Amino acid sequence: MTKIISCFLLFMFLVIQPVHAQIVKTNKAYSFESLEKDIAKIDEKYGQIVEIQAIGTSHLGRKIWGINLGKGKKNVVLIGAHHGREWLTSLLLMKMLENYSEAYLHGERIGSLPIAILDEVSIWFIPMLNPDGVTIQQNGIEGFPPEIQKELLIMNDGYIDFKGWKANAKGVDLNRQYPAGWKKLKNDPSNPYYKFYKGKKPFEAREVIALKNFINKINPSIAVAYHTAGQEIFWNYKNGKHLKRDKAIAKKISKVTGYKLAKPDKDAIGGGFTDWFITSYHKPAMTIEISQLVGETSPPLSVFHSEWQRNQRVGLVLAKEAKKIH
Repeated sequence: MTKIISCFLLFMFLVIQPVHAQIVKTNKAYSFESLEKDIAKIDEKYGQIVEIQAIGTSHLGRKIWGINLGKGKKNVVLIGAHHGREWLTSLLLMKMLENYSEAYLHGERIGSLPIAILDEVSIWFIPMLNPDGVTIQQNGIEGFPPEIQKELLIMNDGYIDFKGWKANAKGVDLNRQYPAGWKKLKNDPSNPYYKFYKGKKPFEAREVIALKNFINKINPSIAVAYHTAGQEIFWNYKNGKHLKRDKAIAKKISKVTGYKLAKPDKDAIGGGFTDWFITSYHKPAMTIEISQLVGETSPPLSVFHSEWQRNQRVGLVLAKEAKKIH
């Protein structure tokens, strides 16, 4: 009996995770260099079914990559690493992209979900919105010109440990750069800093401008920003016009991931991507916080496997829901 159960579990694992998917490695910190290498390999292997483009550049000139999978005119967008220390979300989205590409190429399923939904609804992956911030968090000031090293040290309170870095290379917190509720955000800190500085005005940072222009171009039916940490889903801002619809979709993602749903806060301040998307497009948007709370640093790689198991079906569930949205 034990042998039968073991065989069944192995079968289910192979069904959910295509056996040929092996480009994205999950045994080391996921850097901007890793991202670009993996995108090149995915283009080589799955070029006939993916579309790859740079949607803009970071403050220091690193490319912000977008990858589209599917044929549908409707689309869902999944965004990772608004914050430097949240590169685990980049790894998660690249793993999802690879697994979905493999399944789509061979007509396989992801668990119980048919991959054919991507014939009707595409998924855009933006795995690393803040490549400068990720590089700073992982490597510190190594490799930067002396004048930039000096600026980064000042913004990091003089500490050479950059593990808590959230901002972009200019010291702006990208997820405090959106106009929904921006004016009510405290101006603390009042100068560029490793976290929480909202900038002088919304849509100031190059990375956020690039994302705004891209979102306006593709007009997604559903948008998700992945963050760490807390294993929680934020899905509402100011009790938007479609509360019932958006909550129903968020509940499905909660069921798939096992993450708790945040309760709507009528006094929420805002400034984040999902706040802006909900108020501007009147469509569903979610902030999905992966990993348990870990303090001011990146979650350890040891949590990736369990977080991947929770999230591997999210993209297809969202695609199915996007099909229903007019």
